[in-house]
Amino acid sequence: MFQSFEVTARPEQGPPRLAALRQELKREGLDGFLVPRADAHQGEYVAPRDERLAWLTGFTGSAGFCAALQDVAGVFIDGRYRTQVKAQVAEDYTPVPWPDVSLSSWLKQQLPNGGSVGFDPWLHATGQIKAAQKDLEGSGIELVRCANLVDRIWQDQPAPPMNPVKVHPIEFAGETAESKITRLAEGLRDGGRSAAVITLPDSIMWLLNIRGSDIAYNPVAHGFAILHADGRVDLFMAAAKLGEVGEHLGPQVSVHEPDGFLDAVAALEGKVQVDPGTMPQIVADALGDRMVDGGDPCALPKARKNPAEIAGSAEAHLRDAVAVVETLYWLDQQTPGQIRETQVVTRLEEARRRDNALQDISFDTIAGTGPNGAIMHYRVTEETDSTLQDGHLLVLDSGGQYLDGTTDITRTIAIGEVGETEKACFTRVLKGMIAMSMLRWPIGLAGRDIECVARAPLWQAGQDFNHGVGHGVGAYLSVHEGPQRLSRVSHVPFEPGMILSNEPGYYREGAFGIRIENLIVVEEAPSLPDGDAERAMLQWRTLTYVPIDRRLILVDMLTAQERDWLNSYHRDVAEKIRPRLGEDAQLWLDAATAPV
Repeated sequence: MFQSFEVTARPEQGPPRLAALRQELKREGLDGFLVPRADAHQGEYVAPRDERLAWLTGFTGSAGFCAALQDVAGVFIDGRYRTQVKAQVAEDYTPVPWPDVSLSSWLKQQLPNGGSVGFDPWLHATGQIKAAQKDLEGSGIELVRCANLVDRIWQDQPAPPMNPVKVHPIEFAGETAESKITRLAEGLRDGGRSAAVITLPDSIMWLLNIRGSDIAYNPVAHGFAILHADGRVDLFMAAAKLGEVGEHLGPQVSVHEPDGFLDAVAALEGKVQVDPGTMPQIVADALGDRMVDGGDPCALPKARKNPAEIAGSAEAHLRDAVAVVETLYWLDQQTPGQIRETQVVTRLEEARRRDNALQDISFDTIAGTGPNGAIMHYRVTEETDSTLQDGHLLVLDSGGQYLDGTTDITRTIAIGEVGETEKACFTRVLKGMIAMSMLRWPIGLAGRDIECVARAPLWQAGQDFNHGVGHGVGAYLSVHEGPQRLSRVSHVPFEPGMILSNEPGYYREGAFGIRIENLIVVEEAPSLPDGDAERAMLQWRTLTYVPIDRRLILVDMLTAQERDWLNSYHRDVAEKIRPRLGEDAQLWLDAATAPV
């Protein structure tokens, strides 16, 4: 199994670890210390060695941080985790709704007379520190660079990952590394920059057409890179990871050990492009006034998938759909009250593993039944494993990492006879997902401009959900990829080739959860007979083909256009997936995709 059900953090472990951290604060003469989820590379996901936030507090979400002071410890979590954090941290920790409450405003309240709060400059992006320092001006509160105090007290901290790197074939990459380096270097020259510093592992993987396994479920390897305007790349990665991959990298790429990275940054001349949102503060310290905010030069090119990447992702989704459909067929043969969440997870992974192109799952499968479905990023463990009961909704959110693409799909499934309230909420979520799927929009719009389309049916009922409508997805890379998002905070305009999720939801704490998710790709929209000829538009093309549970739909709540979309979608599901299934699963799919 790729997925484990073991309990990785317990609330009772937090208080003694917090007490030990506070002893270190006294030794250092500090009033507090910041413990982020991030590692030195500033990606969303971290290796076991860097799970400091979970180790200290018990909170295992993929975003957040702890501000540990001498008499209070705030755990800052966004809307996705406000239910989860309650079960994972001890009373010694205070959940703080972030970003509604900022770090600076919270520190001002807790330290009214000022103080010194330490932070590890490797683990905080320079943009975060700069913004906090500005907000703290005049408060008497100082953010102080210091050694990592959690590492001092973490006695059995895992070693850094040293897994081998492999070549990502050109048939899937669609463009050589040499070509990528050349065109990005030209962009630096055009902008008057001598170099760019790259810290995000998935950017380095994309640029050099390599993949790794330093982080679970993400085919990336830890390292840093400097892209020079003359078309050279300095790669700072342990040579032991690279092996024969070094020959693939070619003469443009020079390999160095990671401990030489800061010295190389300090030696750069001219204007150096960085992304303040992902570059560690310690790198900014080394660059000084040579630093220019231009973003990660790989971010947008990586997001604009080329034809080979789109074709690979589309094919990966079809094979992945077979595994999901076979699992849904199996699930429908079970009797409510007889199977548990872990059995569903195991069955789905076994179905995916029959595909030789599968390299890993793309995240821990979320299989939340009943109240567990209301925990947006629920991870089933041996202790939380629950039985699927009659009347429950099961939220099943999963994905695979295939050589040709990354998948992410959510379906909400009726277990037995489900109530009318749940069906009404499900239908509103479905209406929002359909509305986004059918949308056409003018070129130049971003997530903040259109994400409300998927929320409108819920808003009309006084309902909403505390996560974005969608995130970017990589091509056999990270399942969460920027810079594009279907989110009210995203300003990045959509461009053809970008792959995103479309996943509105609804969650009632202690009762049930609902989420429906397809992956979609941006493409140019054809002109319409009565449209403005000069107004270019974009639209979505769906990549995911798995039936949506018709038993949960109140058909009278759907418009004729929505019914037409659903029936057309289900016809496509049957056409694309049925020939790949066994006879029994085919019969199940015929019923599941029947017109409404």
